[in-house]
Amino acid sequence: MEDGNGKLTRQEICWILYDVGNSAFILLVSTIIPIYFNHLASLAGLSEVDYLAYWGYAASVSTVIVALVGPIFGTIADTKGFKKPLFITCVGIGVMGCVLLSIPGHWLAFLAVFVVAKTGYNASLIFYDSMLTDITVPRRLDQVSSHGYAWGYIGSCIPFVISLILMLAHEAIGLSMKAAVTLVFILNGVWWILMTIPLLRSYEQSHYVDPPKRPVRASVERLFRTLGDIRGQRPIFLYLLAFFFFIDGVYTIIEMATAYGSALGLDSSQLLLALLATQVVAFPCALIFANFSKQQETSRLLKFCILAYIGISLFAIQLDKPWEFWLLAILVGMFQGAIQALSRSYFARIIPAEKSGEYFGIYDICGKGASFLGTTLVGVVAQATGAANAGVAILTLLFLVGYVLFRKASALQMDNL
Repeated sequence: MEDGNGKLTRQEICWILYDVGNSAFILLVSTIIPIYFNHLASLAGLSEVDYLAYWGYAASVSTVIVALVGPIFGTIADTKGFKKPLFITCVGIGVMGCVLLSIPGHWLAFLAVFVVAKTGYNASLIFYDSMLTDITVPRRLDQVSSHGYAWGYIGSCIPFVISLILMLAHEAIGLSMKAAVTLVFILNGVWWILMTIPLLRSYEQSHYVDPPKRPVRASVERLFRTLGDIRGQRPIFLYLLAFFFFIDGVYTIIEMATAYGSALGLDSSQLLLALLATQVVAFPCALIFANFSKQQETSRLLKFCILAYIGISLFAIQLDKPWEFWLLAILVGMFQGAIQALSRSYFARIIPAEKSGEYFGIYDICGKGASFLGTTLVGVVAQATGAANAGVAILTLLFLVGYVLFRKASALQMDNL
């Protein structure tokens, strides 16, 4: 799958393009969507603390749904001929949800559509991540995974910049807020699907299990056997526990950053531009870590990223000035793509390739289930204390636990080699 010059192959590029497509939606989730929700919430008289909490609860609902059904879908996807159709279905749900976000005029209805769109997006990643073992070779897992996140960050800036212009200058170009929002959601939905088409055309499932007579029932039975087996595979089991905690903080920061800044009273234009800076910074930094992975152990790089996030979360607790949010955005950009890409490639390396869908379904429980815990904790603590900063403080503890568990998991993995 690698040419003589070590360049990306056509199949690897097509796989990376899906990251470019879906990253446009997740960038909206981190920026424009919560700001527009804040607009709808303010019309209904919701307080800033309640706005932050309800946004966190909505993000949690979508993650819980995928955490519950993801392992079963992932196991079914390992059956020959099933992965691509399931992937297409989830992408379709996500894209349609994105486009339909422009319709609701009430904050609660908007959140309901958002949950549908986010669920489709989250579910599609189960199949997308598990395709990694099909489209490249083991020695290139870190590089290809990092390229996916890197190009996703910079590529998503194209529709985002257009969306930003539509939102910030809608009056100057003769558009109402509603018309601008409608165009933004349609634009990003179309971008998402266009970037997906190359993967749909090129992807072939090379690792699979043969289809049984009853694929769904057999998949459920296989899943429960694997869950039992994982408890005996301590390096994988401990890694999943570690991943649950440290990725919790990462996903919570991604999903709650704009809502947190808004709750602190920061200007929405500054928030959007700062988060655009995150995407721009994340692009070269993800590629830099991809190069580091050629000389350094993936586990060592992951430990470094987790420690960096401990520092970031401590800094975020006292954040109350625009320049501090800008600094936070740049710091997150430096490590966000690296920790996500290396987590994915590290896991792909330690699991059986023919069970990638099944294992990534379980991986998704830890990732998306963790996101549920983080966003919920932030919302509950913020409401209980009446202070948005207090909700962020919990993230430091989650990163610390994740770091300790990962040190143990990586040590066991090295002993098994």
